[in-house]
Amino acid sequence: MNVFLIAGEPSGDRLGGALMAGLRDLDPGVRFLGVGGSEMAGQGLESLFPMDELSVMGLAEVLPRYFALRRRIHETAAAIEAAAPDVVITIDSPDFCLRVLRRARAARPGLPTVHYVAPSVWAWRPGRAAKMAPLVDHVLALLPFEPPYMRDAGMSCDFVGHPVVAEPLASTAEARAFRAEHGIGDAPLILALPGSRRGEVERLAPRFGAALHDVLAHRPKARIVVPTVAAQAERLRALIADWPGAPILLDPASSPPAAKRAAFRAADAALAASGTVSLELAANGVPMVIAYDFHPLTRPLIRRLVRLETATLVNLVSDTRAVPEFLLEACRPDRIAPALVSLLDDPQAQAQQREAMELTMQRLGRGNRPPGQRAALSVRDFLAHRQARAAGT
Repeated sequence: MNVFLIAGEPSGDRLGGALMAGLRDLDPGVRFLGVGGSEMAGQGLESLFPMDELSVMGLAEVLPRYFALRRRIHETAAAIEAAAPDVVITIDSPDFCLRVLRRARAARPGLPTVHYVAPSVWAWRPGRAAKMAPLVDHVLALLPFEPPYMRDAGMSCDFVGHPVVAEPLASTAEARAFRAEHGIGDAPLILALPGSRRGEVERLAPRFGAALHDVLAHRPKARIVVPTVAAQAERLRALIADWPGAPILLDPASSPPAAKRAAFRAADAALAASGTVSLELAANGVPMVIAYDFHPLTRPLIRRLVRLETATLVNLVSDTRAVPEFLLEACRPDRIAPALVSLLDDPQAQAQQREAMELTMQRLGRGNRPPGQRAALSVRDFLAHRQARAAGT
């Protein structure tokens, strides 16, 4: 079987890597082509071009790279036409992926297509599912309440679980060793996670730093740990140079994955950008404050489109409001810092968050078959049903 995959950012690359491993378990002779990052490369993918070129978000960030992105869309669609794969699996990054599928479907109308990560139509732009349906046959959903939205739009859809439930967790001993290695001892340890894309890192890191200055005025012994992705490590190193708490940057180029896991297990609290990182923190039971803002040109559009009272996945999946969040104009150091200080000082708030986190993990599939395997089985079954229909059986 020949499978063409496209991922456009680190979270999609992780999804793709686990899916590829699951597909190889089902078919050892499977062949992979497409676009991806290091996780997918580890499963045998030679990316057409660096995935980092696609890791942009928001109107103001996309416009300067419009022509380069359009060239990559044409290049990827042409590669699909030439490869004639058995299935194309696009992973998140819908703005890029659906444009590729439109061109690929025009050249090969019967091309089987799967999209991994359902669009958040329950949150904003509900018409996206209907627009996606002519290009996508089958959807792999990360959240348990998403399949009905996709089916109503005319696509088949399976909830396959969220990958966070299958990620390894550090032990208590590893957490203690991390604290000892970095001279943290028993001091409060705060994780700071200002995003994985360049634009959001540049917007959020200065605000996070200012908020942490205020937090450390109350907790002067606290230490700051800043996990990041390889693509943003050098930029973030410069941005945190004036942060308090002798911040420790966990650069994947010099820190093994086990170091990040140990830091999460050792943390007392976190200040994080909105996104899937909130689920990583939840999997480790780390109480958190969420903060996020878009480019000023993008912000009015987001305000008009978003339909939710909360954007934090832990709040959404657990159906609580346990995690405080500061979004758009509220993403200000003078509002973030008191919330983080309060969280550090309030065991009851911490316990409420951990209860919501545990419920979130259960609902996302903890204890079941790993999501990568479930996704691979869903792809296999989709193709088998499609072949059966074509044969008239």
